[in-house]
Amino acid sequence: MQIEPGDLLKNINSPADLKKIGKDELHKVCDELRQYIIDLVSVHGGHFAASLGVVELSVALHYIYNTPYDQLVWDVGHQAYGHKILTGRRDNFHTNRKYGGLSGFPKRSESEYDTFGVGHSSTSISAALGMAIAAKYKGETNRKAIAVIGDGSMTAGMAFEAMNHAGVADSDVLIILNDNCMSIDPNVGALKEYLTDITTSHTYNKIKDDIWNLLGKLPMGGNFTREIASKLEHSVKGFINSRSNLFESMKIRYFGPIDGHNISKLVDTLNDLKDIPGPKLLHIITTKGKGYALAEKDQTKWHAPGLFDKVTGEIYKKTFDTPQAPKYQDVFGKTLLELAEKNNTIFGITPAMPSGSSLKIMMDAMPHRAIDVGICEQHAVTLSAGMATQGLKVFCNIYSSFMQRAYDQVVHDVAIQNLPVVFCLDRAGLVGDDGPTHHGVYDIAYMRCIPNMIVSSPMNESELRDLMYTSQLDSTKNPFVIRYPRGEGVMPEWKTEMKEVQIGKGRKLKDGKDIAILSFGHPGNFAATAIRNLKSDGIEPAHYDMRFAKPLDEEMLHEVFARYSKIITIEDGTIVGGIGSAILEFMSQHGYNAAVKMLGIPDRIVEHGSQKELHRECHYDAEAIAETAREMMKDAVSVMQ
Repeated sequence: MQIEPGDLLKNINSPADLKKIGKDELHKVCDELRQYIIDLVSVHGGHFAASLGVVELSVALHYIYNTPYDQLVWDVGHQAYGHKILTGRRDNFHTNRKYGGLSGFPKRSESEYDTFGVGHSSTSISAALGMAIAAKYKGETNRKAIAVIGDGSMTAGMAFEAMNHAGVADSDVLIILNDNCMSIDPNVGALKEYLTDITTSHTYNKIKDDIWNLLGKLPMGGNFTREIASKLEHSVKGFINSRSNLFESMKIRYFGPIDGHNISKLVDTLNDLKDIPGPKLLHIITTKGKGYALAEKDQTKWHAPGLFDKVTGEIYKKTFDTPQAPKYQDVFGKTLLELAEKNNTIFGITPAMPSGSSLKIMMDAMPHRAIDVGICEQHAVTLSAGMATQGLKVFCNIYSSFMQRAYDQVVHDVAIQNLPVVFCLDRAGLVGDDGPTHHGVYDIAYMRCIPNMIVSSPMNESELRDLMYTSQLDSTKNPFVIRYPRGEGVMPEWKTEMKEVQIGKGRKLKDGKDIAILSFGHPGNFAATAIRNLKSDGIEPAHYDMRFAKPLDEEMLHEVFARYSKIITIEDGTIVGGIGSAILEFMSQHGYNAAVKMLGIPDRIVEHGSQKELHRECHYDAEAIAETAREMMKDAVSVMQ
């Protein structure tokens, strides 16, 4: 479906074109840009509410700053759709998040305007500060660096580390704090309360505005000189310090809060701030989902709603002729509540993903035993460790790719002390449209190498429930990883009775001849399909579900290598250091000789696309498994001849 931009937007192919438009018409550009995003996302899908909230900011930044020479860094990237449309990607934006199309996040290889690749949160201030320090070192005194960070991302420790450095680095960096009280779910913690206090304090804002108006400058417009900036800082400092302003105390000049949807005020304010040297922060107040009433009302639901009718707001759901299995994350959420109702030592922890991980099910039922700590993966892990020392059984639920941000805590605070924290790694494997920043492909390798760690993956929902049940038993004394993929499982009737699984024991699902397939996790279902398809070729592989990458089921592996000379391993993680590597290590250590083909994620960055497209590209879907088995049997026949 062809989406036509508005009369002004259709002529904007770069920020240079935007700058030709009069300031009094920028509100029309904003209206057209917002409508274009609504039109596109409703038909083609993608993230939604975040970009609607920063339409005015996106226009103002490219209107005032000399991008891409001035370097603009977006945090997370959900909010960068307007930025992409204004920087030469409007006519191609319908390919956003599609296989072979534009990335859903800023990406350096895609455009010179995307100065830094993002996807995870809280990286913008560090990156922009690094750019500012480099510009100063190279003598590029007129080059600006701007970081746009949401208040949710500001909760992460990395943002504070960067501000702590920015305050003493004497570099020209502007931090724009986009304050909308939301990340994906509502923000939590003391920072949220602090920003609310700043925003709503009539005394604070009246005195600050009186001083600014007395100087005849911000936020009314005009040009700042270094002398005026110095006077402003001196005049405000006494009051600011009396309020113990967080940002001023870190030697970062604070401006705001201002209305982030007033394009005229934004343009004037940014124009003034360009001439103020050093580190500074502009606090803007926005509404996530601005301009689309339903998204403003339910911002979590409309973060990434999928396809929808832009007029009625109906979100289109897939329809099926037969009952469908639930998502793994929902089975996790419902099972955790079921376990917690019987075991009063169970707690749930998530770093800002209660809806995405389905921990919200337990949060609604047991708010005192399910905690959202904000975008703080490191804290989530060590908090879980601290609770575990006191006899609590903590399910620390983190997306696989986000767990990478807390790796030291996993090693230092959990594994070395051998604390029985349960790590439930959602979105393991290839996640699809979010692409390489969100693919959970490394956790098998990076968890398998840690002493004391148990690493498991269920092939279906019943196995997930059994592993969760086993992990919370008093007899389970080690840190325990349960990894599972994004999306639907395979069992419409998923609520089976839970039973204990023997740690380190796999399952033989099918006897066979000639060849054995050893699968780990959900790809075992691809293997089962491939085995059925191979019957017509006269090939009858055996099928073993490893279930554990650590410890390995050595008894089962001895049986496999004693009976089969051709083996296929399959996993939805990197084959470098994954379970295929573990099986090869076993083979070498015990002197076996077999032809082994490892299927999984190749040693390269995998881009975005649907999960089905990426499974095929990475050659580990059912068709690829069958192809591999046929090739191995063909090679065996050739050798015999």
